[in-house]
Amino acid sequence: MYGLSSQPREYQRELAERLRLPFAILSDTGLALHEALDLPTFTAGGRTLYRRLTMIVNRGAIEHVFYPVFPPDQHAGEVIDWLRLQDPPQGETAHDREGHPLSVPRPPR
Repeated sequence: MYGLSSQPREYQRELAERLRLPFAILSDTGLALHEALDLPTFTAGGRTLYRRLTMIVNRGAIEHVFYPVFPPDQHAGEVIDWLRLQDPPQGETAHDREGHPLSVPRPPR
C-alpha cells in the first residue's frame, strides 16, 4: 500500500511521521501520474495537488478506482467491503452491494 502526493519528499516525510502512517508516501512533484492517468487535481496556494482517490492495483493493472472519497472517515470500510466482494466463487462475477457487476471506472477530472 502506498500514498501519492504532489508535494516534496520533505513534506511527505514529516506528514508520515506526524500521522504515523503505516505506508510509504510516493512523491510526484512533476505530476507524471496525473499526465499518464488523467488523475483529478486541484490548485491551492499556487500548488497543484491530487484530489483524494483510491486505486486498487493488482499485478500492474488498475482494477478499481474509488472517487470521490466521501466521507473520508468511512472510506476504509468501503474499500474493505469492496475487497471482500472480489473473492467470488470460481466462474462468477463480483457485484457491488446493489447487485451491479463491478467495473473499473475512470476517475473524473
